[in-house]
Amino acid sequence: MNFLDPILAPIMWVVSWILYGTHWVFAHIGFGDGPGIAWVLAIVALTLIMRAAMIPLFVKQIKASRGMQLIQPELQAVQKKYKGKTDPASREAMTRETMELYKKHGTNPFSSCLPILLQSPIFFALFRVLSHLQNIAAGDELARPWSFGPLTQEVASDFEASSLFGAHLSEVFLQTEDMAARVVVIVLIVLMSVTTFTTQRQLTMKNMPKAALEGPMASTQKMMLYVLPLVFAVSGVNFPVGVLIYWTVTNIWSMGQQFYTIRRMPAPGSEAERRLKERKARQLAAKGIVPEIETPTETPKPSGQRVQPQRKNRKKKG
Repeated sequence: MNFLDPILAPIMWVVSWILYGTHWVFAHIGFGDGPGIAWVLAIVALTLIMRAAMIPLFVKQIKASRGMQLIQPELQAVQKKYKGKTDPASREAMTRETMELYKKHGTNPFSSCLPILLQSPIFFALFRVLSHLQNIAAGDELARPWSFGPLTQEVASDFEASSLFGAHLSEVFLQTEDMAARVVVIVLIVLMSVTTFTTQRQLTMKNMPKAALEGPMASTQKMMLYVLPLVFAVSGVNFPVGVLIYWTVTNIWSMGQQFYTIRRMPAPGSEAERRLKERKARQLAAKGIVPEIETPTETPKPSGQRVQPQRKNRKKKG
């Protein structure tokens, strides 16, 4: 038993019951009982159920990300104010003013990471469930504590024997000699990495105002754009096929969810907002309506010559 199992036990119990319940549904609508595609679809269903439950958190994430984008000019002003000052008093003042900005706009950089952080326990719980399937199927009672719920020896045997294009759901690239399974794992790792990159690029390049694309935070986000897919590509060889399916499906969900949100509710000043305005203008033009163009009022420039005050004309005495 892994040291994480006691910590993840309640989540593993929930994951096991969702997998068992959704498999029962798929088996009774025509996908067949026992080993088969129904267990693959159960993992997909687990992903969709978990992501649907986190939609309120996604909305909160979008608001937090948008808030972070909008306060970038103010953050840069604070950073410029204390640039080059390394004394403790200046660093403390910079931190205080930064936190005041977060409080003023009701956002913080950690809110945007909340969905990912909450997905991690589910990810690792599924990883541990799939890792235990072979032992449970072999009849090892020590491998099947209460946290595996309905996954009895018979159920675990069917689950473990299920496959996707010849790759068993519990197979790991580094632990299998089956070339067909390795090919499937490589394809899934590539899909997982590509969808991770696309999701991050979609968020950073299309839904950020120009001000947010400059500065240290923008550099960090651009770096993460390439680092995260690389991390998944390297670590993917240690994940069971079922976990790779889960992560690929959750990335596809994220892409669709972000596409809808960015298209309908883009961040102010972003490329997505410009395209939204163009679409609305074309729709109005198709209806014969000419959209009103807001022209900024220009203030007259000073000529450099002082304007002399004019005195009111006094009435002449008769």
